[in-house]
Amino acid sequence: MTTSPIERAADSFATELARHRTGRGLSKKQLATLMGFDPSYVSHVEGRRHRPTEDFARRAEAVLEASGAIWQRFREYDELRHGRAGGPHRDQVPGQWLPPGTGLVVEREMATLTHTGDGYHCAIRRELYNAGTEPVTRYLVRVAVDRYPNDPGRSNRHHREHPLTFAELQLSAHRDDGSGRESMHWRAKHDRDAFKEIWLLFENDEGRFPLYPGDRVTIEYAYRVGQDKWGPWFQRAVRLPTRHLAVRLDLPADLDPKVWGAETSLSAEEGPLRTPIQRHPADRRVIFDWSTDDPPLNARYRMQWRFRGAAPDTEPEAPPTGARVRASDRMRAVGIVQRGDDALRQPARPFHLPAEEPQARQVVDRLAGMLARLDELHPFSKGVGLAAPQLGLDRAAALVRPADRAADPVVLLNPRIVDAAGETDEQYEGCLSFFDHRGLVPRPLRIDVEHALWDGSRVITSFEYAMARLVAHEIDHLEGLLYVDRMAPGVPLVPVEEYRETGNPWRY
Repeated sequence: MTTSPIERAADSFATELARHRTGRGLSKKQLATLMGFDPSYVSHVEGRRHRPTEDFARRAEAVLEASGAIWQRFREYDELRHGRAGGPHRDQVPGQWLPPGTGLVVEREMATLTHTGDGYHCAIRRELYNAGTEPVTRYLVRVAVDRYPNDPGRSNRHHREHPLTFAELQLSAHRDDGSGRESMHWRAKHDRDAFKEIWLLFENDEGRFPLYPGDRVTIEYAYRVGQDKWGPWFQRAVRLPTRHLAVRLDLPADLDPKVWGAETSLSAEEGPLRTPIQRHPADRRVIFDWSTDDPPLNARYRMQWRFRGAAPDTEPEAPPTGARVRASDRMRAVGIVQRGDDALRQPARPFHLPAEEPQARQVVDRLAGMLARLDELHPFSKGVGLAAPQLGLDRAAALVRPADRAADPVVLLNPRIVDAAGETDEQYEGCLSFFDHRGLVPRPLRIDVEHALWDGSRVITSFEYAMARLVAHEIDHLEGLLYVDRMAPGVPLVPVEEYRETGNPWRY
């Protein structure tokens, strides 16, 4: 019996749904629960007894993180069902589902890193589309350096003694909407020894030029970093819906460069790039090109290289083919103390403030620098906290940042919980010092925390829901406790490879 194009499109949707569901290791009932649907509905859609709805397709795409594949199959079915001509409209991003609240979309990114005589020149070109409902007036960019990637302690000391400065970056930025090229002003957001966050402003001395909903623009920005600050690595992080990402390394041929790459998934696993790097000789230079289409949100792609005759402690060794790096090993490599170390089981010493204010600020700066570095390794969609003992520092200080990455971290000095709500809930927690697993931990929905200010005065701050959980977790660290000490007896830990809520905030 001949099937119609609509039936074939519905079959394709069901096949795509089943492929991603089984790839995530979910049963039909588990997927339905995560989507908020009746368990029988997923079974009926996969069994071709029900046709998919737009709401069903959106939720399935979001839960299964299918990089737009499920949504593309639904659009093909929906266009046939309504008799519309195929092909994307101008105001849509082809093939990609955009979550509610989506603002900017990167339609194409080309990042080029060029080795110069005295360092590196980085140039980024992004084609942006405003898929939101509000005009965009600024764009956040990040610059992170790491001189000795294989030696976090040495790298941290080096950058404290030789901090990256805005002056040496020589940052320049432009935008082009097709009618002409305009310079863009910029403003510093965060300034750390090895990490800078910068707002590129859609304005200059001659006026403002916001990117309005439905409009497109190309922005370009470039900066320089000296050889003494930049190690042999270049990483791109996918923080916005992106259709195409390309990276180019331009290196001297006489240094005989060897280049490889690694990809980090939402579950913090690291493996080789899924598409090969192309090598092209070019007049005393060697060009290495790599690209990918529809990269998933929060993915990270790192290219690394080695020069012939370079000092072994300044460059990374290429990993064995197909090698996987455990999440805890990646945390240990950047300097996070891991479970089993006695430093995590000792109560931290309080600061005597204001007498020890300089020491307290030094510890907080180290915590802030590490948080900035961790942002380049993992997406913290639930928020993130870091306590001084996790850096091997026996002092009562912690930083806690909510899920909103643009928010400034909360500084906690000598904190203690003085009151807590009677109502609790259970959520899965992770820990930078125990990153291979997740555990179900009960916590109060509200806590009141007394903590010190720089001048030694004490205040009480109330935290609720996700922030209450994050703050309580860090205060536990300062008291020599881990989240496993809070778990109910007999509740098993979940390996991070099997944990399905990475990339999603806690639900309340």
